[in-house]
Amino acid sequence: MKLVFMGTPDFAVVTLKALVAAGHEIVAVYSQPPRPAGRGQSLRPSPVQDYAEAQGIAVRTPLSLKSADEQNSFADLKADAAVVVAYGLLLPQAILDAPRFGCFNVHASLLPRWRGAAPIQRAIMAGDAESGVTIMRMELGLDTGPMIKVGRVPITPETTASSLHDELAALGAKLMVEVLKQPESAGTPQPAEGITYAKKIDKAEAKIDLSKSPVEVRNQIHGLSPFPGAWCIIFGVRVKILNARIANHPNDGVGVFKCGDGWINFLTYQREGKSVMDAATFIRGFPIAPGTQPT
Repeated sequence: MKLVFMGTPDFAVVTLKALVAAGHEIVAVYSQPPRPAGRGQSLRPSPVQDYAEAQGIAVRTPLSLKSADEQNSFADLKADAAVVVAYGLLLPQAILDAPRFGCFNVHASLLPRWRGAAPIQRAIMAGDAESGVTIMRMELGLDTGPMIKVGRVPITPETTASSLHDELAALGAKLMVEVLKQPESAGTPQPAEGITYAKKIDKAEAKIDLSKSPVEVRNQIHGLSPFPGAWCIIFGVRVKILNARIANHPNDGVGVFKCGDGWINFLTYQREGKSVMDAATFIRGFPIAPGTQPT
């Protein structure tokens, strides 16, 4: 098929690679414009742009798709379908209508739960027992389109946003390749019950509150790992905690702290400007006296 691909982060690259490997013709890639990054704040292309250009695929980076010129340019591609994965721009009706079979989206949740910007993080932070990927046919509403294929993944006590991101990216790519074998599928309307929205992560949500239950704190830490990273203050130093487990008692491991009505074991630490360390390595270089409580 002649496809337009629209995506920006690493999550989207996995699907683009799968479409190329499946033999589809990618007539153009749309991605967010290069953004300032790093210490020098030089413009850095998105991961999708980097990969596409390395494959010799034409890349377009418009700031908006609202103008008639942009919409006509898109229509002139005469694509069979558009595949959209974490692109970052809303698609006007003219864009949705242009491809012969319409526009298909990889969304990293079990719709209609966690529509919106941060479904991976929100599922873990909320303590959901499972997550997954929904392939849907796009329409104007925010993640409201009919579902064509769904894949499920359990969320375990060890699941982090990073591990779930990678698992769902691979699953989404696999499912999208399958969906495009029958692109005329109408799909199934989303249920009217169970709609929730995954708002963007606010940095204020990253501060660890040890008055909460161990389960809530672990879910917060894992849902925000590795970015932006849940954090606390230890001896006046801000430290990110990237991995944790619920402890049975204060001596159940290295780096165990009182947490709500129980105990939490911080497993992975990162001080500002330092590399990630396990608990034993961190505490050797930054001794924490018994009874110390992070704030």
